[in-house]
Order: sequence, then structure tokens, then C-alpha cells
Amino acid sequence: MGDTTTTDLLAAGKRYYVPVYKPRETILERGAGSRVWDRDGKEYVDFGAGIAVCGLGHCDPDLVAALTGQAGKLWHTSNVFYSEPPLRLAEELVNASRFAARVFLCNSGAEANEAAIKLARKWAAAQGRPPQKRVIVTFRGSFHGRTLAAVTATAQPKYQEGYEPLPGGFRYVDFNDLAQVEAEFAQGDVAAVLVEPIQGEGGVMPAAAGFLRGLRTLCDRHDALLLLDEIQCGMGRTGALFAHWRDGIQPDVVTLAKALGGGFPIGAMLAGPKVAEVMQFGAHGTTFGGNPLAAAVARVALRKLASAEIAANVERQSAALSAGLESINAGLNVFDGVRGRGLMLGAVLADAHKGKAGAILDHAARQGLLLLQAGPDVLRFVPALNITDRDVAEGLTRLALALRAFLGA
Repeated sequence: MGDTTTTDLLAAGKRYYVPVYKPRETILERGAGSRVWDRDGKEYVDFGAGIAVCGLGHCDPDLVAALTGQAGKLWHTSNVFYSEPPLRLAEELVNASRFAARVFLCNSGAEANEAAIKLARKWAAAQGRPPQKRVIVTFRGSFHGRTLAAVTATAQPKYQEGYEPLPGGFRYVDFNDLAQVEAEFAQGDVAAVLVEPIQGEGGVMPAAAGFLRGLRTLCDRHDALLLLDEIQCGMGRTGALFAHWRDGIQPDVVTLAKALGGGFPIGAMLAGPKVAEVMQFGAHGTTFGGNPLAAAVARVALRKLASAEIAANVERQSAALSAGLESINAGLNVFDGVRGRGLMLGAVLADAHKGKAGAILDHAARQGLLLLQAGPDVLRFVPALNITDRDVAEGLTRLALALRAFLGA
């Protein structure tokens, strides 16, 4: 295999993968911090962090030590037996959350949202509500995962087309529109509201001031659950460990994944006191959830992501990244504006460049910058939360070069 070329590997990917992805034509090989290298030696600044997953960058020494240390002890037991790392992680998540009483550990964000959906329905059933009165309200532009229930909760038709018949019991309203939510509650059949404090795939769109608090009020008034999907926006990305903290509310459920494992797959559903006892023995389960390897890594990631140092760096680098984007735009006039919080930012393309986000990503990769989009009209910036001043500055320099090439300037 030593003489296998990049071209050979790319051809193998096209031959053997189910073709649901269109990855860039490169083979990434190693990473350190916010830099990665492909197998041909080209270096990239990483502004995408594996879609907000590598919150501490690539190969963080403390995460590596946690993984390798656990790897020499125990890899898997199933949930037929206890092991210490997931027990400790569950305790630490409860203590860190300020609201949760219990935790369900799984393998991904979609699984965490599936668990939250099932929990909401189980809770409604326990109250004696018939199936037709267990509706979950979600929001247009949301993204909650690719499993069948999660993709139905995802109020974007492009992710649902061809998978009908979809599960029933979901209704959609416009994001940030409390009047529409209130109208849904008026029908008398809503059991829960599922919402992202900042929509990620929907274009990096934050909840408006007072929106989450308004949802909490409506849920309390109608005895419904408030479920928060913090899979992308949680774990320090907005400058607080949990994105909803700035809104001063207490949710009933929060789902986590992505940065919780720092790159190792893990998900979690945190359940508040109102619903913590709803799921009893046999109500739900997972073979790999709470895996000792994942839990050992997540414990260290959680501790570091909750630190004052990370919060301060997110604030500083958010300001630097925002200022840099504004400076670039002053000369090129490619963006209509920048929105988001912390290190979850979206640069909205001006009308003349709508639909061109993918093309800009291609130019960025050629300049040595890994970048994401949030739909066809928004460039998404979700770098590691410990990204350095040097890497932010270099990434912005490469972005400017990429945008000039895109514009033909």
C-alpha cells in the first residue's frame, strides 16, 4: 500500500462508498491544533473543525492521553454491565448542566434527538394523552439528524424527499415566530417543542432575543416539554458551555454530541427532573452508547470546554474573526453581513453571489483553508474553540485570496 497514490485512493472512494457525499478531492492524513495536512503534504488552516466537532482542535494531547490510557484497559462492555468512565461522565454532565437529573449516553446527535423524541412521546403517554395529542413542534430551517424520526423533525423538505411516508406527529412553524407557536398550542395537541438555540444547517441563525424564554413560557402554560438541540451550538461554542445559558431558561431536555467527544463519536441526552424517571427498564437502549473509550475522552473534553480559558478565547477569536470578515468585505463586497454567536458564525453572501457557497469552498481549499457552508448562501465558520491568534489571522488571509480568485479580482 506504500505506493498507493492519492488518485488511487480517491478512485477507491468513488468506487466503494455509497455516493451520498461529495468530498473535496484530497486525502487528509494528519492534524495538529487548527492545522491539517493531506497525504501529499499540503497544509490547511481548519475553520470547520469537522463540522464543529473538533472543539479542541486535532490531536489535543489531553484527549490523546485519555484515549490511549483507556484503550489499554477496556474498550466495550455493553450496558449489561457498568464501567467507570460513563458513570463519571454522566455525573459530570449532570453537575455541569445546571438543570439535568439524568443522562442517556449514545453515539451521535441523531441518536440523542431520537431519544429526546421518544422521551417526549413516552412522557405524554404516561400522562394519559392519546397518540394524536403527542405532537412535537419544530422550526423551518432546523436540522436534527438523518434518522427517520429526526429527519422528519428537521423542517427542511430537501432532507425528507423520497423517504415518505414519514412518521406522523410533527408540525412546523417559522423560526423566531412566537405567535405561530402559540397558534399551534391552541390546537390542544402539542406535547413538546424541539428547537436549536442557533440553527446550524439552516444558515447559522440565532434565536431572537426573548424567543427561547417565550417558548419556555408557552410550554409551561400548556404543560409541554421544551427540548433543546445543542448538538452544534453547545459545549462552549457560543462562549458559554450551554448555548441556552445566556437566555436564563431551564429546559426539560438538552441533546449534545459533536464537540462533547472532541472527535470521538458520542452523543448524550440530558433529562431534567420533570422527565428523568419517564423511561424505565427496557424503554430504550443502545449497544455502543456509553462506550468506555468515548466516555473517557468526553470527560476530558467536557472539563476543558467548560474552562474560563476556552470561554475567553471564544470571545476574543469571535471578535477577531468578525472584524476580519468585515475588513475583507470592505474591499470585496461579497457578504451582506455576518451573524451568529461566539465561534459559530455565518457570512451571508450578497445577492450577486447567492447559491455560490460551494464554489467559494473549492477556492478556499485551493488556498489551504478548510471551510464549511450552511446552505448555498452562507459561509459557516466553526473553528476549534482553542484556535490561536496566528491561525485566525492566517485563515483570514487565505480566505481573502480565495474570495479574490472566486471574484476573478
